[in-house]
Amino acid sequence: MNRNKLLKRIIVIVLLILTITFLFIFFYMNKSKKMKFGNTMSSQEIINNILNISEYETVIEAEIKSNKNTNKYIMKQKYIAPNILEQEIIEPENIQGIKIIKKENELKVENTRLDISKIYNDYEYMTDNCMDLNTFIDSYKSNNEKKVEEKNNEIILYTENKDSKYTRYRALYISKETGKPTKMEIKDDSKKTLIYILYKEVKFTS
Repeated sequence: MNRNKLLKRIIVIVLLILTITFLFIFFYMNKSKKMKFGNTMSSQEIINNILNISEYETVIEAEIKSNKNTNKYIMKQKYIAPNILEQEIIEPENIQGIKIIKKENELKVENTRLDISKIYNDYEYMTDNCMDLNTFIDSYKSNNEKKVEEKNNEIILYTENKDSKYTRYRALYISKETGKPTKMEIKDDSKKTLIYILYKEVKFTS
């Protein structure tokens, strides 16, 4: 074998080794990235992601209890930092389409079929912001009365609002598998659950 042929063969072998090495690194990095957003993401990383959400859209199923009865609602919620909130009622049908929009200190209720004053009188918690995910996040960040617990493949964030006896205790459940909220519980000062929220869909941008 002459020198030129030998040199060409060496170059081909080197290029082949470099190609295989590159492909191995590429697939390894891709696999690691996918795992990062799965079961290997640490609990603290999941918490940090939730606490730093800048935009989200959710579909929730909310159960609200009062002294007289229990009402269930399905709603869409949307938040854009720092202060835009939208909430639209999907069910029940008789109040379907009511949209509550908050921008800074302004509250706007859109509905052509229902008297606005009825919303304030009968749907108090829906015009309050206690059911919004970002309200929980703000409370958790600023409150010294908070704690974290891990149970059944979930992370639970607890916070306490001493200024309100009706929505004093709040708990947010987050899936370790998806890194997204699964439910929220809001309790009064006697630790009776007044609002139970189930997150059916969650899309967010951190």
